[in-house]
Amino acid sequence: MHISTRQYASIVHSWAEAAGLNSSIYGTHSMRRTKATLIYKRTKKLRAVQLLLGHTKLESTVRYLGIVVDDALEISEQTDI
Repeated sequence: MHISTRQYASIVHSWAEAAGLNSSIYGTHSMRRTKATLIYKRTKKLRAVQLLLGHTKLESTVRYLGIVVDDALEISEQTDI
């Protein structure tokens, strides 16, 4: 069974409300981005995330996730001088 984009948006909106969250800040795109970000943070497999998102360029995935800055900060915090 397929659902429309509007139906999916309505479901996400109702989930946020049911969880007691401000449903105006949660949407289908934020859910997509959050899942991709969590997968990357758990696996560090950028290529897998690229495939899941359907991006043709790895650079697009890096920019989409905003991981360059996060990874640089993480590496910096782990380095003692």
